[in-house]
Amino acid sequence: MPSWGSFSYAFGPLMAVGLIVVFVVVLRWAFGRGTSVVAAPARPGAPNDYGLMVPVSFPGSYAEGEIQRRRLEDAGIRANLATTLDGPRVMVWPADESRARDALARRR
Repeated sequence: MPSWGSFSYAFGPLMAVGLIVVFVVVLRWAFGRGTSVVAAPARPGAPNDYGLMVPVSFPGSYAEGEIQRRRLEDAGIRANLATTLDGPRVMVWPADESRARDALARRR
């Protein structure tokens, strides 16, 4: 059996410490916070923070807004239900605004 001298006594513990350091680095990378690939929940914004879409209805609850949004989709109008800081809003594109208001007024 070859002899490495005094280095052979230090080789085993140094190798073990090196592997532990590698495991620590890999586990910190894998379970670190702040770099999640899962999307964060949407935050409500002001009613005018939704780009070109304009609000056509101000429902009292999210469920009522969803009913109105589905009515508009049944009428062939693309609509979105946004949770704003002022409550839920049914939003449509500006070109569909008058049709959407008419469709919601007829269904009441």
